[in-house]
Amino acid sequence: MTREKTVAFHTLGCKLNFSETSTIGRLMEKEGFVKKDFDGPADVYVINTCSVTDNADKECRQLVRRIQRRSPESLVVITGCYAQLKPKEIAEIPGVDLVLGAAEKFNIAGHLRELTKGDSARISSCDIEDVHTFHSSWSVNDRTRTFLKVQDGCDYNCSFCTIPMARGISRSDSVANVVANARELAANGVKEIVLTGVNLGDFGKGFEGGKKREESFYELIQALEAVEGIERYRISSIEPNLLTDEIIRFVAASKKFMPHFHIPLQSGSNDILALMRRRYRRELYAEKVALIRETMPHCAIGVDVIVGFPSESDAHFRDTFNFLHSLDVTYFHVFTYSERDNTHALEIQPVVPVHVRHERNKALRQLSFKKQQYFAEQHTGQTRKVLFEGANKDGMMEGYTDNYIRVVTPFRAEWENSIVDWELR
Repeated sequence: MTREKTVAFHTLGCKLNFSETSTIGRLMEKEGFVKKDFDGPADVYVINTCSVTDNADKECRQLVRRIQRRSPESLVVITGCYAQLKPKEIAEIPGVDLVLGAAEKFNIAGHLRELTKGDSARISSCDIEDVHTFHSSWSVNDRTRTFLKVQDGCDYNCSFCTIPMARGISRSDSVANVVANARELAANGVKEIVLTGVNLGDFGKGFEGGKKREESFYELIQALEAVEGIERYRISSIEPNLLTDEIIRFVAASKKFMPHFHIPLQSGSNDILALMRRRYRRELYAEKVALIRETMPHCAIGVDVIVGFPSESDAHFRDTFNFLHSLDVTYFHVFTYSERDNTHALEIQPVVPVHVRHERNKALRQLSFKKQQYFAEQHTGQTRKVLFEGANKDGMMEGYTDNYIRVVTPFRAEWENSIVDWELR
C-alpha cells in the first residue's frame, strides 16, 4: 500500500496570503495530500512568500535552511510575491526544488507530479502582464473568523510598491460568486468574514465569458448584507480615495458590517504623499475620518503609515506625527521604509539614514499605543457584543468587540464561536 503524501505550509505576509495558502491546502487535500504541521516532518513544504519588506525575503531563506537541516529529502516549493519578483534568486537557494509565480500557485499539485528531489530547481513563473484570472480564496483556521479574498492585483503605481509587479492588474471575483462563497462559509458555521484584497475598494473589475465586468464594492457589501448565517463582516483595508461617503453611511446603518475601518495614510505630509504617488492628500483623509466619527462615534479606525521614505525630512515627519496626533483614530500599523528593486522611490534623494527611520517608527508606535489605550478607556462601562474564538490558550480565550476591542477571559466552552454581550472594564 502506498503511503499518503504529506504537505506542510508556512505563510509570510498579509491576510491575503493566508487566505490563498488555506485554499491551496484544500486543493492539495483533494489531490490526496495530508496536511501536517510545518515544524514536523512532511514530504513537501510550501512557503507562500511576501516581498513587502526585506525581512520577508530573509525569513524565506531561513525557513529553507531549517527544512534542509530537518528534512533534506523533502521537496521545497516557494510561491507568492517574492517568487514572482525574483524567481531566479530563489531558485539559487540550496534546497529549493520549485518556484511558482502568480499564475501557477494554485496548480502546485500538478507541478509536484513531475518533480524529483535532487534535480535543479524548476521555475514556473510568467510575465505578470499575462495574469488576468481571479482565484477565490479563503482562510479557515477555526470557524470563528474567515479571511475571504474578493479582489487581487492593483492598477495603482505607488513609488515604493512592488505589488503590481508581483500580483498584476486589478481584478475581482463577481458579486454573485462572493455571495455564493459567503453562503458556503455560513453553512460551515463561520460567524465573521473579513473581506480582503490588494486594493479592496477597486473591487468590480473582471471578465466573464470573455466580456468585461464592471461592478462596485458598494454593490458587493449591499449583496453580502442579505446573506443569512453570517453575523459579521469587516473591511480589511480600503484606500481613502475609494472609501466613498455612501460606503461609510452604509456601514453606519448596517446590522452586519462592523464599525471598523482600516485606511492607509502612509504619510501626513502632502509633499511626501505626492512623491509616493498616492491618489489623495491629507485633507481628504481628514474628511473621511470626520464623516466616520460623525456617523459612528464608536468606530475603530486603523491607519497604515510609512516612516523614512526618501527625502522625508524632520519637518515632514513632524507633519505626519502632528497630523496623526490630531486625528481621532484608534491605532497605527507603522512600517519602516525599505528599498525595493525596480521602484521609482530608489531615484528619490536624499535617503533617510536607517537609524532615523527606526527612531521615527518607535515614536509613532508609542503614539499608537496611547491612542489605542484612550479608545479602550472611552468604552469602559459599555456593553458591546464580543465574538469569542474557539482557541483555548492556557485556560484563556479571546474575542473582539464589534469595534475591535480585544477581550481576554477564562476559557468557557459554551462561548466558543459565540457572540456574547460583554461589559467592558
